[in-house]
Amino acid sequence: MSEFSFEGRVAVVTGAGRGLGRAYARLLAERGAQVVVNDLGGSMEGDGADEGPAQKVVGEITAAGGTAVADTHDVATPEGGAAIVGAAVEHFGRIDVLVNNAGIIRWAGLPEADADNLERHLAVHLTGSFNTLRAAWPHFVGQRYGRVVLTTSSGMFGLPDNLGYAAAKAGTVGLARSAKLAGEPHGIKVNLIAPAAMTRMGGGPEEEPAEPAAGGPYMPSDAVAPMVAYLAHEDCPVSGEIYTAGAGRFARLFLASTPGYVHRDGSAAVEDVAKNWEAINDETGYYVPSDLMAWSGAFLRHQFPPGTDTAAS
Repeated sequence: MSEFSFEGRVAVVTGAGRGLGRAYARLLAERGAQVVVNDLGGSMEGDGADEGPAQKVVGEITAAGGTAVADTHDVATPEGGAAIVGAAVEHFGRIDVLVNNAGIIRWAGLPEADADNLERHLAVHLTGSFNTLRAAWPHFVGQRYGRVVLTTSSGMFGLPDNLGYAAAKAGTVGLARSAKLAGEPHGIKVNLIAPAAMTRMGGGPEEEPAEPAAGGPYMPSDAVAPMVAYLAHEDCPVSGEIYTAGAGRFARLFLASTPGYVHRDGSAAVEDVAKNWEAINDETGYYVPSDLMAWSGAFLRHQFPPGTDTAAS
């Protein structure tokens, strides 16, 4: 028996017909999970549909001795999200793990990126994550257990011609941070993966190479899957966090704040901001807020002297 087993657990992986999702689904199944392999089967841009990719992965899992079923509903609609979760309950009687991996990319930046470009990215990446998460939530609450892995991206740091994708991926961070708080009383943990892999969406070929190419980095989807599996496991110790994985490296990403500059003499002017710009940007002593209230407490601590009843802890 593997130390990190998923025996008795049921997992849903969206966008699991290729690349990263395929790697996640295969590893979870290998570790004993019963898996719903969801994939609409569309193009990288989100056009079309094909049941073939999801069915192919199910075939790979069952051939290896695992248990899986295919699902081709669209995460971008509430009905699709409900149907995907419903497939897990119908076939396996429960849902324990939700990995939201489905995504599209339509390269465009300002001013070429239009409203449709932004809306399509939001619909799949952000609303799609919301749709499946909301559908799974009552099941998680009822059994007082759930593990959720949402997908963000280092693309949110900024990349030319990447506006819609970056905006949607940044949105999943806010979704996860809020869901973390809602899940705490119910044994539900929600984390994020920012994968680094040369998939078709990451600029790689349609089919990932089995061997590294001479002179280039080797970034297979399989190298990301162990982090996702750990975040999806019952032993996962964190919630609301962002992790990146790929090419043999595993790391934490986080949102932080500098201590900044505190103006204490009357109302601040623009000149005060300019004069103290170095202090505002100084990263010495930065802190990582666990949630909005923690940030507010730290940000306003200077207004409540130590020893007063209202002092922020």
